[in-house]
Amino acid sequence: MNCELARERIVTAAYHELSDEQAHELDRHLAGCAECQLERKHVEALRTLLDADPALEPPPNLVARARLRLEEALDALPPKRWYERWSQQIVNNFARLQGAPVAAVLLLVAGAGAGCLGEYEYAQSRAAHAASQPALVSPQPAAPELANVAGVSGIVRQPNSEIVDVTYTQLVPRQMEGSLDDPTIRQLLMLASENSTSPGIRDDSVGLLAAECRAGHSCQPSGIRDALMVALRYDKSPAVRLKALEGLEPYVAEDVRVRNAVLEALLNDGDARVRSAAIGLLEPVEADSSVRAVLYSVSNSDDNPQIRNVSREILSRVPEFQ
Repeated sequence: MNCELARERIVTAAYHELSDEQAHELDRHLAGCAECQLERKHVEALRTLLDADPALEPPPNLVARARLRLEEALDALPPKRWYERWSQQIVNNFARLQGAPVAAVLLLVAGAGAGCLGEYEYAQSRAAHAASQPALVSPQPAAPELANVAGVSGIVRQPNSEIVDVTYTQLVPRQMEGSLDDPTIRQLLMLASENSTSPGIRDDSVGLLAAECRAGHSCQPSGIRDALMVALRYDKSPAVRLKALEGLEPYVAEDVRVRNAVLEALLNDGDARVRSAAIGLLEPVEADSSVRAVLYSVSNSDDNPQIRNVSREILSRVPEFQ
């Protein structure tokens, strides 16, 4: 055994995946090779460090999205012809049986060829049979399993109604209809507000969530309010951030976290419209010391003269900043 193969087996041995024969061969090599002994110590030390930090399970939504994208990528590939599958199967079988006698390999080739031809004929007959059968319509579930929802692809609010049609994706697109007060509809809307691939979906979902908060409906700190603050801080669309501000307006006075998110928008947002809207939301709490501090900073250093002037006007109505 050479050192290159031994180092490969050292890693495999660290995870207890070597057969007994391979493990004995590795032990014989290590007995006479100081470099490989040192390599094994390093690998074992690294494994100990990794075991000390438990592996995190990926979120169910991430797994669902990954499965969906993988299936979409596989569907986009052109289908292989029967002879391409046959040749690939032969290559794979040769790789697995490099040490087999010639007669066994010839038998394997003959069997693989017959099997692939039979598979081709069977697939053709199944396709013809499926084409002659009427399509089956699968029943729509009453509610989605949110842990398996990969994303939200469509939101439509029925005119003059509290009813919202939400199209979401698991392994296949599905649609659910329900009131804006429905907890499942709300969770789908919050999931849609994080949709990184569709600005339109995020705009619609954040707009509906903001309207719920402004209408005085249930908008608890952990839930819709959190989703709006995330949109305000991180969404790339100024229109979405403006809608998030509208939804957070009723809570600026009572919720310090909301107030801090609005102050961050005033200081850091790259869009002047968002900063102007943030100033308007802060007027009811202009006497708060942290609000005065931010307004004082903005009134002296903001690049936009209109924002500087508005900040100065607000400061003039409260006691002088100390």
